[in-house]
Amino acid sequence: MPLYLGLSQWSHPDWPGHLLSRGLKNSEHLGDYARVFNTVEGNTSFYGVPEQRSLLRWEAQTPDHFRFTFKFPSQVSHQGRLGDNIAAARDFVEHLAPLHHKLGMVMLQLSGATGPEQLAQLQPLLDALPGGIEYGVEVRHPAFFAKGEAERRLNRLLLERGVNRIIMDSRPVFSCPPATPALADAQGKKPRVPVHIISTGNSPMVRFIGHPEPGYNRRYWQPWLPRLRGWLDEGKSVYLFVHTADNRLAPQLAAEIAAALKAPLPAFPGQAAAPQGELF
Repeated sequence: MPLYLGLSQWSHPDWPGHLLSRGLKNSEHLGDYARVFNTVEGNTSFYGVPEQRSLLRWEAQTPDHFRFTFKFPSQVSHQGRLGDNIAAARDFVEHLAPLHHKLGMVMLQLSGATGPEQLAQLQPLLDALPGGIEYGVEVRHPAFFAKGEAERRLNRLLLERGVNRIIMDSRPVFSCPPATPALADAQGKKPRVPVHIISTGNSPMVRFIGHPEPGYNRRYWQPWLPRLRGWLDEGKSVYLFVHTADNRLAPQLAAEIAAALKAPLPAFPGQAAAPQGELF
């Protein structure tokens, strides 16, 4: 099964001339991005549902093997009770129809305030979602990382429905004092939650939030390599999304990890040199 490796966006002001060609319109960046990476996080859908014409353009700009992941809009994940948002959740998935054949996963990112009391609401929402699509849930409430009954109930719910528990690794961002505005901003916005490694579905997803300085990251991503390879050997599709605090060097960090996984990315300008030595 494939490794899907990508970034949290397909366009960035610092990427033209490095990951992307110079002189392109922002609307043309996706095609260049998709020559290197085979998936992307569609974070903007959290703030607003993309227009149909955008979905059709994105489909035309990407190869058949490319996979999009989209977040449910905040109307579904952050407003009111989850059980009351079933219709909005179904409407969103159906709205993505032009990309259904390229959907890697639709992600429900819950807020830190969404705790165990909402598990009874999460169950009917998951049960009502259209079939044939991978779903993932990212939790941030401390109770879901306490290894107690609340976390066991969450994991059972996801396991029984084959829904992926999304794993966030933000340790590099908090590994040192905030020496730059970008790092300070990331430390203020990114959740600082423990890394609980579990695969509850067929497509485990890791969101790795790296430090903007490459040297801080290797000791955090290297231990992921055998786990990622193990999931692949089990026949699972694996999603790895690489961020950094400012995302300026995120493509280079992703290329370094891909080389260590022996799944090198197509070459692009500014690509970091491959790590030396065996990592397995």
